[in-house]
Amino acid sequence: MYSKLTKAPRLVKLLPLLVFLGACATGAIREKQLTLPVIDGATPVGQQACVECHEGVGAGVHTRLADFEYMGGTQGCEACHGGGSLHVDSDGDKILKFGELLPEESAAVCAKCHSDGKLMDWTHSEHALSDVACNDCHSIHGGGKTALKQQDPELCYSCHQEQMAKASFPSHHPVKEGKMSCGDCHNPHGAESLVTEERTNDLCLECHSRYQGPFVFEHAPVAEDCSTCHDPHGSVADSLLQQNEPFLCLQCHEGHFHALRAGLSNNDGGNVVVTGPIDSQGLTYTNPHGEEGWQKAFLTRCTTCHSQHHGSDLPSQGAPNPGRWPSAGGVLTR
Repeated sequence: MYSKLTKAPRLVKLLPLLVFLGACATGAIREKQLTLPVIDGATPVGQQACVECHEGVGAGVHTRLADFEYMGGTQGCEACHGGGSLHVDSDGDKILKFGELLPEESAAVCAKCHSDGKLMDWTHSEHALSDVACNDCHSIHGGGKTALKQQDPELCYSCHQEQMAKASFPSHHPVKEGKMSCGDCHNPHGAESLVTEERTNDLCLECHSRYQGPFVFEHAPVAEDCSTCHDPHGSVADSLLQQNEPFLCLQCHEGHFHALRAGLSNNDGGNVVVTGPIDSQGLTYTNPHGEEGWQKAFLTRCTTCHSQHHGSDLPSQGAPNPGRWPSAGGVLTR
């Protein structure tokens, strides 16, 4: 009996390890395997031999590397293209040509030096797993620190055309205006594509800090993920919303009690007096919309009343405004 009781805690301690091993076995933890290409029998001949034929390729950022930056490896052109002895003796073959290498082969060459900081998770990134090669975006002989073939966001839009279209929607982040770029939010080399080590919300709150809180009454989707309601790349609806009000709100707040309320009306000198069964206080509302006034008002914009929908110190994310119901188009009286 005692042995059975002592085995259970041991299994609990081993549970995280079993989950990790199971994820590896099922491929849930994905990684691109890099393969360093080699030229059998080739040896270095020095950069001067390369320049004799390739005069116009010596102006890129790689040609300005200091000796210590090669970390004891082969220097010059042969650091990336492999030993050139067989290439010199042939008619242009037997050399590593990046345009002919597989994505995992070209990435392995780059990873000999570029493997720290934001680049350390390249093998787990969506770009690597989608067979995007380093030279698809970067020019090995290009100038500038990053040697990009195009600038952000044009380079990103060459593949991500759906996001390019959304950037021209009526509501969008100011990317096409030049005030933002894709790299402000995304890390193209990382396992996590967003430039944050924490939640998605923490990235959004770097700019939209007024929604951070804490609030006494929090809106659960806001605390969970901003993209529950917003499309960060662009939207036809206002404020980057996934859908216009009230339809976005009604996906969760089904059958809102205001919209289901029907008033009782009678004619009073040209004005329609709507008496709604509100509460025991016997309140009367003068509403020009008649007995359908509730439906017309509360199926328009929820944020007319719930203006603090990101969070508030008041119940129902409302603003302190007693005695006035602007969405109903009427005046509260006793």
